[in-house]
Amino acid sequence: METFRFRHSEASAQGFTLIEVLVAILVLSVGLVALSGLVAQMAQGTERSRFMGLAANLASEKLEDLNRWPVNNLAADPNIYVAPGQTVGNLTTDEPPQFVTSNGYSEWVNYFDDVQVSDTGGTADTSGGAGTCGTNGALSETVTTMNGSTMQYLTTYHCADGEMFNAPAVNSPAASETNAISFHRRWTIEGNPSINGATVSNVRRITVEVTLLNGYMNPPVTYQMSMVRP
Repeated sequence: METFRFRHSEASAQGFTLIEVLVAILVLSVGLVALSGLVAQMAQGTERSRFMGLAANLASEKLEDLNRWPVNNLAADPNIYVAPGQTVGNLTTDEPPQFVTSNGYSEWVNYFDDVQVSDTGGTADTSGGAGTCGTNGALSETVTTMNGSTMQYLTTYHCADGEMFNAPAVNSPAASETNAISFHRRWTIEGNPSINGATVSNVRRITVEVTLLNGYMNPPVTYQMSMVRP
């Protein structure tokens, strides 16, 4: 009986060449770099959505505040007064407080403020003496006003447990809390605005723009919301 021996070919016994190994490593490296870039992009998108949600809530909250000021026929509270066809406030620059007289009242009115969200659970009041918030998520809202010819800053603190307190007025902005998330809000009020090419009488269009500060995102998160009211 004749037998045959199986012989391995020399080509199959050689395995992978160095060039093939290097090419495989290169392809794997490119894939891993692309995957890490995708993960980083997804993480950044998640963070942007988080800040966008906070900005939307702050814009809605400011519109609700401005919607509560009373209107008596054509006269209105100084905080929302605007002459027909005119615009007060600015969405690109901070205008100093304006002394407004309307409906028998006169007061200083501002059209921007700053909001900080505590991200540490520590003290929300860095100026001292006004109180503290011991939980994460405390809010501080700073507005400007005039004391004679001096601009002053008034800060109200809202704790997560519902407590609220005011800090004494100061002549310079308080230092930002460590790790706080800071937003800047500006708003405009238009009298008898043009909507879809037509002028609407006896109404006001209020627009609020919220911008994330701190350099958390580049480009920074901005959110704009409007409403129309009498």
